Amino acid sequence: MNNLYNKSEIGFAIVWIIIYIFGTSVTDSIGAAIGIQKLVTLGFYLALTVVSLLWLNKNGLFKKYGLCKTDIKLSKFLYFIPILVMISSNLWYGVSLNSKVYEIVINVFLMLCVGFIEEIVFRGFLFKAMEKDNVKSAIIVSSVTFGIGHIINLFNGSGMSLVANLCQIVSAVAFGFLFVIIFYRGKTLLPCIVAHSGINILGVFVNEANLTPKNQIIVSIVLVILAIGYTVILLKKLPKPEKA
Repeated sequence: MNNLYNKSEIGFAIVWIIIYIFGTSVTDSIGAAIGIQKLVTLGFYLALTVVSLLWLNKNGLFKKYGLCKTDIKLSKFLYFIPILVMISSNLWYGVSLNSKVYEIVINVFLMLCVGFIEEIVFRGFLFKAMEKDNVKSAIIVSSVTFGIGHIINLFNGSGMSLVANLCQIVSAVAFGFLFVIIFYRGKTLLPCIVAHSGINILGVFVNEANLTPKNQIIVSIVLVILAIGYTVILLKKLPKPEKA
């Protein structure tokens, strides 16, 4: 990995994105074929998580990619209260425990890994690779790519409707902008990983009976407004990074 990373950080990020998306599609299919949904995918995600953490630790890159505490006062972040509200969004539909215990356990660990992998790849590898050339382009590409990447849910057998997927994409783009600002201005990726994982994990318990197109559109609009508003506040409150 070091050879590719040293040669091109953008190429390195793109390879990780391809591996993640293609690997997810393949392992989801294998899991469905053997009758244990998501189990194979969980193994794949755990492997990606372990490999990335070992590589980052070996090369002393934890701080560069935000796997560290911020030096900025938490009051500047409004104590992350808006993020806590966003994390709770899947509970707004109500709670359902229809899945079997082992399925819930698999999905919870799966979503923990997704939160870490997607943040380290899109907000970490991709953003940092582009940041040194053009920060604005890096923010836009990182956020939009992350959002559009969710279109895979239309084709991976999840059964997600077009309306639900469009709402997910729009919300993900808004979250992407918020998370990348937290990382860029706050120098930490940890709140983004926690928020991303939290939203995904609570999605495991969502009451699907209330996932009507109308409800999904309303929740999506609220989340986008909340994410944009919080992003604007952080841009005003968090210090601008010093130019190298």
